[in-house]
Amino acid sequence: MTLSATNTTDETPKTTYKRVMLKISGEALMGDQGFGLHPPTVQRIAQEVKSVHDLGVEICMVIGGGNIFRGLSGSAQGMERTTADYMGMLATVMNALAMQSALEGLGVFTRVISAIRMDEVCEPYIRRRAVRHLEKKRVCIFAAGTGNPYFTTDTAATLRANEMACEAIFMGKNGVDGVYDKDPKIHADAVRYDSVTYDDVLAKRLKVMDASAIALARDNNLPLIVFGLDEPGGFRGILAGEGTYTKVQG
Repeated sequence: MTLSATNTTDETPKTTYKRVMLKISGEALMGDQGFGLHPPTVQRIAQEVKSVHDLGVEICMVIGGGNIFRGLSGSAQGMERTTADYMGMLATVMNALAMQSALEGLGVFTRVISAIRMDEVCEPYIRRRAVRHLEKKRVCIFAAGTGNPYFTTDTAATLRANEMACEAIFMGKNGVDGVYDKDPKIHADAVRYDSVTYDDVLAKRLKVMDASAIALARDNNLPLIVFGLDEPGGFRGILAGEGTYTKVQG
């Protein structure tokens, strides 16, 4: 499946992707702050999601929790790993609720679906119910990772994308517009790939997703589109066949 578009009579781009997963980091919600949530940044990303939703695309989301708490960092500082990972999962729920509030403020019906039951604030994960939400054009934000320690939100995004029959994962990055052979923030001669295989990502240790997430995407032939989240209109533009990105596929 390719990133292409045709124009209807009202000049609204039509994308060939009908259902996608958007994966963003928790740090993407910080803005220029060093910690926590920056409401204007949350609002800007919500506007991006709405612009794609307005194209008729069914949208799943997974948001990391690193702006509040990162389990691996907590473990590195002496905290027991399982406990630290569960704390990180709770951070993703907080981010998901913030994004839900922003989206619904824009008139986009949204459901937060948690892998850990907390019925007072969000729904438990039931696959068939989540699919029905998508069919009704509601944005589904999957929170609390996979519900298991030792797995990242990258793996959660890939897992849920497969379960929801998404046609691609869109990974929004801060400060970079694709996959590079080395860190472009450090190396001025870094070269961006237009496309790259899953096996090359693993063999060259390109920092796209963690290895288990890449392997899961590869084994299920799920394309990964890496783009710059801080580019206004980037998400919608790429779905409409424009913009700069790297496609990771088999």
